[in-house]
Amino acid sequence: MFNVPYKSSNGSAWIPIESWLLPEGKLFIEGEITEETANEFIQKLMYMKKEKPEEKIWIYVNSRGGEVNAGMLIYDAIKGLKTETDIICTGIAASMAAIILAGGQRGHRFILPHSKVMIHEPLVAGGIGGSATTIQRTAESILETKRVSVELLASDTGKSIEDVEKAISFDNFMNAQEAVAFGICDGIITDFV
Repeated sequence: MFNVPYKSSNGSAWIPIESWLLPEGKLFIEGEITEETANEFIQKLMYMKKEKPEEKIWIYVNSRGGEVNAGMLIYDAIKGLKTETDIICTGIAASMAAIILAGGQRGHRFILPHSKVMIHEPLVAGGIGGSATTIQRTAESILETKRVSVELLASDTGKSIEDVEKAISFDNFMNAQEAVAFGICDGIITDFV
């Protein structure tokens, strides 16, 4: 954890940089998206909205994705924001992180010049086993996750369902220009701090 000096009427102290950035409306989605990181993101968002309900929010994304349900929690929270919110890809937004990035407010989804986006079909971690019924139900769940992911990306990018299905049929890495052209981002920026 990176600490920065902080001065108050009680003197000086060293605090985590996140404690300094959070009141400024700056949130981060970084590393693997898990239930824990999603819950932490929501808690920080709730704190920010309570402290400064009308203030603009900046969300910085640098993640290779993770758990779909955890990502959907973040996605829904961002979709529900009424205040102006910029979401910025600052390294890579892959898999679930790309869906979150695309779900930002239109006109406020940005990417740095050398950042990347990657979209693909939902993956099965650890293999599938069990009874035939269990395998069938697991397959149905995976197909449902794919359907939801495709619909969200289609809605958020303006692409057709068919175009999105074709685009996610492989690990589809996009540079900044391609991410803008696909509709995941609205523009490339260099001034983001």
